[in-house]
This record gives sequence, C-alpha cells and structure tokens, in this order.
Amino acid sequence: MEEQSVHLEIDYPDVERDLNRWMPLVKWFLAIPHYIVLIVLGVIAVFAIIIAWFAILFTGRYPRALFDYVVGVGRWGLRVQAYVSLLVTDRYPPFSLD
Repeated sequence: MEEQSVHLEIDYPDVERDLNRWMPLVKWFLAIPHYIVLIVLGVIAVFAIIIAWFAILFTGRYPRALFDYVVGVGRWGLRVQAYVSLLVTDRYPPFSLD
C-alpha cells in the first residue's frame, strides 16, 4: 500500500497550561489579515487545481510545484482554523505556506 504524502496531526492542548482563557474573544479579530490573504490564495489555488487537472490528464503526473502550493494553502488554512475555531493553540499562525 502506498503512503500518502500529506498527513494531518493536531496535538491536543493542555488547557490549564497552554491556553489563555480570554484569547477566544479576540482570536477572530486577530485572524482577519489571515482570512484576507487566504481568500486570495484560495482563488489562486482553485486555478492551480484546474491547471493540475489538465496536467494530470495529459501527462499522468501532478506537477510538484502546484501540489506544494495547494498543500501549503491547506496547511495555512488549517493553522488559522486551529488558532481561531478549534482552540487548540494560542500561538499566532505564521504567514507562510510551509
């Protein structure tokens, strides 16, 4: 069986030690710049997926650069959701596709 190249792992936080009680009230506000950038990157990712679909159709391979970009946008979005919605971290997510 072939192993997938993308894995998801979210650590469960130690609530008493790792999370600030009042941060959920402002996290949504602090994440607004991330949402703005992610909307733009998400639109570009849709075009990258369409281009990759044609590349896969004609060559049988997913271009590595397009794959890395789409996965990077997904990672960034997940980090922001972990910060804002999942409430598993108080670390402000970096503006990065890595």
